[in-house]
Amino acid sequence: MLFDRSKKKNHTVYTLGAGVLREKARPVERIDDTIRQLALEMAETMLVFDGIGLAAPQFGESLRLVVLGVPQERNSGTPGEQLLLPQMPLALVNPEIIVVSDEKSEYDEGCLSLPGIYGTVVRPQKVVLRTQLLNGEFVEVECGGLLARCVQHELDHLDGVVFSDRLAPDELRKVRGDLDRLIKAGKSKNFRKVIKK
Repeated sequence: MLFDRSKKKNHTVYTLGAGVLREKARPVERIDDTIRQLALEMAETMLVFDGIGLAAPQFGESLRLVVLGVPQERNSGTPGEQLLLPQMPLALVNPEIIVVSDEKSEYDEGCLSLPGIYGTVVRPQKVVLRTQLLNGEFVEVECGGLLARCVQHELDHLDGVVFSDRLAPDELRKVRGDLDRLIKAGKSKNFRKVIKK
């Protein structure tokens, strides 16, 4: 994806408390110029916010569309990592997870919609991702590492789930006050965080 950096614009991410973050997103019916433009704007916003993933609901659009900017890892062992990481930033259209591994791992997650809040989330180590890319190609690959975690985190957003919903009770207690403050502060900003760049 190529970005036009010639003019400044507002980049917006919806924060916890916004209704769109709790909706089940609708499928993308067809990949057209509108969807390609939306994916481009989402990818720009993800990079401006220094994120590695952004789902359309975080951008205010209740659609099953995700952009990823996961960095290349040295030991990119799974077919999904080998195929997808070199293409970052990358858009996934109507992505779904069709298989999860029995092995689990813990990782401290954050989220652009929950700025400054982090918590340990247990997720499957590997997943099989089925998705369409913007060029129309269908892909079904096993993903591991940070890519697998990011895919799970972003696809949760498509079903109205944020990472704090996945925290164990003791982890949730640690951030409950921060979550409440984020929602309270967000009301005055229509649950939007904006960066002009």
